[in-house]
Amino acid sequence: MNQWLIGVAVAFVVLAATTAVLTRDPARQAVVLSVLGLSLAVVFAVLQAPDVALSQLAVGTALTPLLILLTVRKVTRRPTRGDRASTGDDGREQK
Repeated sequence: MNQWLIGVAVAFVVLAATTAVLTRDPARQAVVLSVLGLSLAVVFAVLQAPDVALSQLAVGTALTPLLILLTVRKVTRRPTRGDRASTGDDGREQK
């Protein structure tokens, strides 16, 4: 039973890792990365390493995808009205 459970957990890790590599959109990739972190935490728990599983759960499932999503949001943000304060009405930069 234990070998079967390890095999299923490792197969889920392989599936999640392959999906993370093949995903093109960074926001979706962060979500898939979170699923990958969760599956790795399950593998570590099955292999009786609860301390590593908890660390993976905190860092790989929550913190890293959150930082990636915040970075993607910051990089892809469109300029608002306040960001165009240095341009004139015609969109050219004022000196």
